[in-house]
Amino acid sequence: MRLAGVVAVLASLAVGVLGVQAGLAQSKALASADADTRQLVGIQDVRNDLVVADATATNAFLVGGLEPPEQRAKYDAAIAAAATGLAHLAGSNEADAELLGKANAGLTTYTGLVEQARANNRQGFPVGAAYLDQASSVLRSEVLPELDTLVQTNSDRVDSSFAAVSNTPRLLALGVVALIAFVVVQVWLARRTHRRLNAGLFWATVLALVASVAGAFVLDRSAQNAADVRTGSYADTVAVSKAYSLAHDAKSMESFTLIKRGSGQAYEETFQTETAEARSLLAGVDDALVQSLDAWTAKHADIRELDDAGKWDDAVALAISTEPDSPNAAFDAFSTAASDSLEASAAATQDALSGAGTAAVALGWLILVAGLVAAVLSWRGISKRVEEYR
Repeated sequence: MRLAGVVAVLASLAVGVLGVQAGLAQSKALASADADTRQLVGIQDVRNDLVVADATATNAFLVGGLEPPEQRAKYDAAIAAAATGLAHLAGSNEADAELLGKANAGLTTYTGLVEQARANNRQGFPVGAAYLDQASSVLRSEVLPELDTLVQTNSDRVDSSFAAVSNTPRLLALGVVALIAFVVVQVWLARRTHRRLNAGLFWATVLALVASVAGAFVLDRSAQNAADVRTGSYADTVAVSKAYSLAHDAKSMESFTLIKRGSGQAYEETFQTETAEARSLLAGVDDALVQSLDAWTAKHADIRELDDAGKWDDAVALAISTEPDSPNAAFDAFSTAASDSLEASAAATQDALSGAGTAAVALGWLILVAGLVAAVLSWRGISKRVEEYR
């Protein structure tokens, strides 16, 4: 009988230990998903700031001479935001620090070349276009690839964290083994003592069963909520961020097509590829953004029509215009809408994940307490039968 009591106590403790382990594991997974998501969004924000800066610099270059103050201010703000973001992200995750350091070094080279391009452009020297081309090359060969690698790495981390959240309810499934042990002990004890019910073991079994079922239910709901975030606001954040970056890179290609004056077909092909990809990404997220993107690409077609007809000056004038119906106005409308959508989905993701693990931890400790109480009840129930047997 004492051996049966030990088995019942161990079964009770198993329920409690499995419960607290499941709660702590899910809390850790949710915290990791939150941190990794923030890091991923932060890296994408830096990438977006850089392509915004490049798109602004290339469009301002078309103006010739001293670029418009508002464009200069926009470029400076984007570069400052990117530099600050790189420093913050390097401190947030040591695993990313090396690649972020390389990206920061490339950014320094890029900004230096842009300044040289500006200085020459102000004086009307053609070599300014070469400096701008070199700056763009540095950005796309030394900075953005490092950030793209980090985006993929952090995306994998996020996926792993979400998978861990989904797996934690399965830990409590092992509690079934403990419940079977309770049943076996009670059946054996009933046959041995010729009594159908042992109050201590009965209530211990009920307590263990309720704790296991309730725990599995709550943890499963948390896992489902995390899965909804993964396929909802998080997926929207990633898609809109990529589309935003592609559109701004395409904006740079639009300017380079004109800067190259008749030899920019490759840039136009890149423009078409990137806008098509951006449209595909947005198609499953926000129809309004798709329409806004289409409105801008339609304006871009007007620029290309003028340039292809040999009216380069008219094409440049249209490309740098800030009138309400200009291509720049259409692009700014898309950029603003996409930025607002991105901020909203990112905030929704962080709100859903931030602090979500607290309930899992509390639940885990409650199950542990339930397991300890069940252990006490089991031992008391067996002890009574031992006293009667004597």
